[in-house]
Amino acid sequence: MTAPLPSSPLPLALTMGEPAGIGGEIALMAWRLRRDRGIPPFFLIDSPDRLAALARATGLDVPVREIADPADTAAVFGDALPVLRQDLPVPVVPGRPDPANGAAVIASIDRAVALVRAGRAAAVVTNPIQKSSLYAAGFRHPGHTEYLAHLAGMTEEPVMLLEGGGLRVALATIHVALKDVAGLLTPEVLLHTARVTYQALRRDFGIAQPRLAVAALNPHAGEGGAMGREEIEIIAPAVAALRAEGLAVTGPLPADTLFHAGARAAYDAVICQYHDQGLIPLKTLDFETGVNITLGLPFIRTSPDHGTALSLAGTAQASPSSLVAALLSADRLARQRALSIA
Repeated sequence: MTAPLPSSPLPLALTMGEPAGIGGEIALMAWRLRRDRGIPPFFLIDSPDRLAALARATGLDVPVREIADPADTAAVFGDALPVLRQDLPVPVVPGRPDPANGAAVIASIDRAVALVRAGRAAAVVTNPIQKSSLYAAGFRHPGHTEYLAHLAGMTEEPVMLLEGGGLRVALATIHVALKDVAGLLTPEVLLHTARVTYQALRRDFGIAQPRLAVAALNPHAGEGGAMGREEIEIIAPAVAALRAEGLAVTGPLPADTLFHAGARAAYDAVICQYHDQGLIPLKTLDFETGVNITLGLPFIRTSPDHGTALSLAGTAQASPSSLVAALLSADRLARQRALSIA
């Protein structure tokens, strides 16, 4: 019998993301759904003045209340969106990112991580960032995932896992050109990805005996080497090594038959070799509520599985569904990790 998850007295920390994007308004929308969707208390690290103005301008009519401490979240959350102040140096124009606000965006992430690591928040949920704007402001990391690993002082790469539609996909390579994938794949990369995923499935998802599938890189799993030798020289040896460690792993399996309903019933997560190999089936199954989860960090981090949607910013037309799913997922994972550690 599965033990019930403990209740968490700590709120979730939500970052501002790109202020010119949809992060602020989907946060306002998520707060409005708090009762209908059972969303746990969260606070947003952002400018309360900006959010109050955004609520008025978009007609969302959400009360915004500044808090001095995350501990104030629970008392405020029922009546207003709690906001921990992070001022922005220049006014925000929806749809038009300004690098002058980049330092505030980064500070929002820094503060969320620091609060979780200090035991003052349960998990980090990140709104989407506009990397081009941050790069112009001096940001030197490929993205959120790598920056969070830097903040955590990690020497090993975390693993990106996406969940939605009854599917979990972990990526061996992430934001790289397709032509570079084969050169980046090594048995060590696959071993690391699978081990981190396996550990997270046990600790954070509460799956006692995780089952992993490993996708092939080439069509038809390489056809015995006729269409590439990566399956023979890289993927199969990694799978054999993982099995020798006692992990329930199958593969390499042809990706074109790996994602139908019957196949999905045979595993808890699939290790995909490149970004679109995992993201296309996941977004086909569940475009609205997919969640990006970073595995291997010393804290829980989730994020909506979409970008800043600059063209929708300020219109109140963006869907909050993925953010809602990310908040619910962060709460569930944080409570499961607390149970695993106890």
